[in-house]
This record gives sequence, structure tokens and C-alpha cells, in this order.
Amino acid sequence: MSGPPAVEIEDLHYRYPGGPAALRGVSLVVAAGEMVAMVGQNGAGKSTLARHLNGLLRPAAGRVRIFGRDTARLRVSELARYVGYVFQNPDHQIFRETVAAEVAFGPANLGCPPDEIEARVHAALRFVNLEEKRDANPHLLSRGERQRVALASVLAMQTPVLVLDEPTTGQDYRTSLEIMERVAELNRAGHTVIFITHDMELVARYASRVVVLARGKVVADGGVRETFASPGVLAASHLAPPDITCLAREMAPWGIPGDVLTVEEMLAVLAPLVGGRGC
Repeated sequence: MSGPPAVEIEDLHYRYPGGPAALRGVSLVVAAGEMVAMVGQNGAGKSTLARHLNGLLRPAAGRVRIFGRDTARLRVSELARYVGYVFQNPDHQIFRETVAAEVAFGPANLGCPPDEIEARVHAALRFVNLEEKRDANPHLLSRGERQRVALASVLAMQTPVLVLDEPTTGQDYRTSLEIMERVAELNRAGHTVIFITHDMELVARYASRVVVLARGKVVADGGVRETFASPGVLAASHLAPPDITCLAREMAPWGIPGDVLTVEEMLAVLAPLVGGRGC
């Protein structure tokens, strides 16, 4: 890896006023170009941790660096050049009168010229398949469409780091896969992606690494296949691997590997076993 990591978190602590500790000594390094899933039950600290990456929250103790820059020394507007954050609830993010104006807001604040702003808006709306909604009032769209508007508004800023808090909320299965395929395209193009999700199938299909949080601490950090093969870690965090992985484990007596992650992998495993047999 050349240059500093995209994200460095050192012994991060945070407590909401009047509440329990939300983060308790979190340390984490994300290399530039990784696609990392953060998982854990509600209240584990996932969103709290994510909001430290763009300066919406500031450490009570510890340190957060983005490309070597200490977030405590940067304004939110400065961090916006490096980290794009999509909220779990799009209504916390959307405030303009049209979809196009919403998506244009970020690039305009970055000082982009009008022609570039329009090009970014067009590209971002095409990316999330909302070109025909550009003149619509975003507040009148469906929940899934509003989530895609929020995603487009962040994509238009072209930040090197994308933090997505439940990016497929409100989407059907097909649209969820479409969104994640496009996010994966951005990752392949060099963007660092950190996404929070409760959908273990999306983790299995798209993440190169998974970070498990529980009670404000990192309890596991590693490859997806290795993490899903650790039932103790998953059980302690009240998580379960994808259904296809559970099925593979049940089929272990018939020679099926127990670390299958996707339906496609299962089909590849089964093909030699049923090859040549007619109906």
C-alpha cells in the first residue's frame, strides 16, 4: 500500500450526553481501495463510528485520521472533500426543492463550475437510475427513491471515501443488488467503501472484509469467509451467516464445503456432483 491508509482510528471513545458509552476503545485501519462491511446489532456503535469519519461527531478520546489528516483539526466542510456519507434515513439528508438541486448542492459547495456541476448531476442520477426524476420534489418520492437521491448527492461530490449507512434501505431485492453492483464498480475504480448493513447476503457478495461491532467494541475483523466460519463470534454478536452458508453446513456430510457464501458458489460446487445426469 502506497501512502497513508484511507482511514485510521485509534482507541476511539464516544458517549452521547446522558447515555451509555457508544464507542469503547475502537481501533481500526482501512486501506485505500478496500470495500469493508460493518455489521452488528442495533446499538452496537456502527453509525456512531461512521459519523466520526466525516466529522459529524468528534472523539471524546482517541483519534481519527483520513488520509493522514486528523479529523479534529478539520472542519466538516473540509472533510466533505474526502468522505461522502449517506445517512440511513434519507430524510436526514434531503432538503432542496428538486432532485437536481439536491444532487447539485455538494459540488456547488466544493466550488465546481456550472458545467461540471451539471455533468456530475447527470452522471450521478444516471448511476442511480433517477434521470427522469431530476425535476421532481424529492420529498414526494418513495422511500427507496429518496435513498437513491441521497446516494446520488454523495456520488456527485466524487469523494475518495464513501461511507454508506444501510444503503439498500427501502429497496426491493433487485434494486438492492443494482445499487451494490454500482457501488462495487466505484470500489473497483479506486474508491474506498465502508458500508453498514444488516443484510449478510450483501456482505457475503460484496465485501472483501467485515468488521463486527458489539457493545461499542470491535469483536472481529477479517475476511468474510473466515468471519462467517466463526459461529462463536457470530452468535456472540447475534448475527447469522447467509442462508446459503447455513445450508452448506447442513450438507457437509455429502461433501459440500461449509464456507460457501453465495448461491453462485453453491451451484459451482454442485455442478461436478450432478454433471452428466439427465432429468
